[in-house]
Amino acid sequence: MSDQKLYEVLRKYWGYEEFRPMQLEIIRSIASGRDTLALMPTGGGKSLTYQVPTLAGEGLCIVVTPLIALMKDQVDALRQRGIQAEAIHSGLSHSEIDRLLDNCVYGSIKFLYIAPERIGTELFLMRVAKMRLRLIAVDEAHCISQWGYDFRPAYLRVAELRKYHPDVPILALTASATELVTRDIMENLQFAEPHLLRSSFLRPNLSYSVRITEDKQGQLLRLVHNVPGTGIVYVRTREATEQVAEWLREAGISAAAYHGGLAHTERSLRQEEWIRNEVRVMVATNAFGMGIDKPDVRFVVHFTMCDSLESYYQEAGRAGRDGKRAYALLLVGADDNDRIVRRFDQEFPPLERVKDLYEQICSYLQVGIDEGKECSFLFNIYDFCARYHLYEGTVRCALKLLQLNGYLTLTDAQENPAHVMFTVSRDDLYRLRLNRSELDPFIRVLLRLYNGIFNDFKPIDECEIALWSGYTVERVRELLRKLWQLRVIRYIPSNRSPMLFLHEARLPRKDLYIAPATYHRRKELMHERFEQMLHYAQNETQCRSEVLDHYFGAKNDHQCGICDICLKRKREAKAQQGQPQSDEAQLRTKILEQLHNTPLDPRQLSLQLEASPERIAALLGQLQEEGLIRLDAAGFLQISTS
Repeated sequence: MSDQKLYEVLRKYWGYEEFRPMQLEIIRSIASGRDTLALMPTGGGKSLTYQVPTLAGEGLCIVVTPLIALMKDQVDALRQRGIQAEAIHSGLSHSEIDRLLDNCVYGSIKFLYIAPERIGTELFLMRVAKMRLRLIAVDEAHCISQWGYDFRPAYLRVAELRKYHPDVPILALTASATELVTRDIMENLQFAEPHLLRSSFLRPNLSYSVRITEDKQGQLLRLVHNVPGTGIVYVRTREATEQVAEWLREAGISAAAYHGGLAHTERSLRQEEWIRNEVRVMVATNAFGMGIDKPDVRFVVHFTMCDSLESYYQEAGRAGRDGKRAYALLLVGADDNDRIVRRFDQEFPPLERVKDLYEQICSYLQVGIDEGKECSFLFNIYDFCARYHLYEGTVRCALKLLQLNGYLTLTDAQENPAHVMFTVSRDDLYRLRLNRSELDPFIRVLLRLYNGIFNDFKPIDECEIALWSGYTVERVRELLRKLWQLRVIRYIPSNRSPMLFLHEARLPRKDLYIAPATYHRRKELMHERFEQMLHYAQNETQCRSEVLDHYFGAKNDHQCGICDICLKRKREAKAQQGQPQSDEAQLRTKILEQLHNTPLDPRQLSLQLEASPERIAALLGQLQEEGLIRLDAAGFLQISTS
């Protein structure tokens, strides 16, 4: 595949004349048929690295990604460019998925987006074998490593695709992975040979800063007042999102809260308002951000410390994707360290406690001993935690350990179709005394439309049943509920919720085995990641970008020049050398001298200085960002005392 062809595709579909750094090297690697792991910074243009080589040749690309919202956004974006793309998610009926897979086998679909859980289904694997695959792309590839910060066991299924297409290259993509994690990714994806292409993690337009302060609200307000544009404030808990958003609104700043406990429609509404700039600041837990393509975010503030530099880099990197100056501010309080240590202990309960949680989960789902094998259940983790008075982090850690040991799988919240399975045999079904005028023909429709419904839970399309039965959709649901009450079927209505799938029947507590080596290694690595996060927050000498670059394995030393450490070093160097001040430095000095005497309204201050309002406004923003001046409650600028 020639470079000329690759550039033709780039110009035809995207209108670009040049690739971004590393994109062409990754594309060439894939085009040559080589398995490749590509590490690229957030906003670095990862999707083009699999889209361009697929469009430049024959065949289909399967894209594995964890988020349904991201799938839909990518598919819509491709279709707008005239590219045929589809996504399979649980919001589709069985017949819709069947038709879509046929189009991938016999039609001209170029991109098929799937969640990793899809790979385990018989329907999907039967069609994959017939597809003309060009490439397998694995987004958020760090999720496949049990040593990563966001391990998702369902990702381990991706390697099953190699059984059907052993010669098709895999492109694994992630924005954050340490050396240990990169090795694990390549091993789990069965790379023919290790092959890693690493882009620099430096973001030359993103200014990183850390403020150790007891006045987090004041520091946040200072930045929001002086950096125009939209931003994100990350907090740890759902309660904190509401509290900080309310406090910002009281300060006259348009803000909304976002967390996993909100209804799906409410989350979607708040997200859209923020994307359209109708809400300026989104105060959120880490449930917000992944897959959201908003290039003009001007600041990201972490109100509390993250558990790891991987998560911090991912979240901070959502600022400034348009290449313009943006700010990433980490606020650190005196008690943050102790609070994270306590949370760390909560998230790694003793193995006996994991067994307790397994039993509580089974009781919550009403699954008895030796029951539940290969059954799916709605699982609302927030309701479960509230009912048993549990810390959510503890439950999530236990679920990952149980998933890693093969007992269950928890999916992300998604649109789930209704599921039905008969609980009586076919012979017993005919011996039951049912209402002959209604239930008998309805049951015959179910049996005609869905094979295997006596053996497994089958996704059903209530609209399709209504079409074939002649009933309304609401009447179909009533009849399904009636059969459920008669204990003829098990029925899970359509919903939007995480699903918990039990791979094995519920075991007695004494038979449950959690591999201790895996548990202790994960705990050890989590502790190491937290120590690195502390090092970043407490560092007072090394460039922030340089710390991040080294953490992710880069060997080059390159100072960004715009983080708080670099700016401090520049000021100190000038002072030591006795250099004459530049016009900009002289103006800074005059501003500080004026405010040293008395607080001033920004407009009054500008009248006393010989410079354009734009220059003055820019310098005032820098001085506030550096913590040298602040805006008081009355709207006056004064020298900062914190």
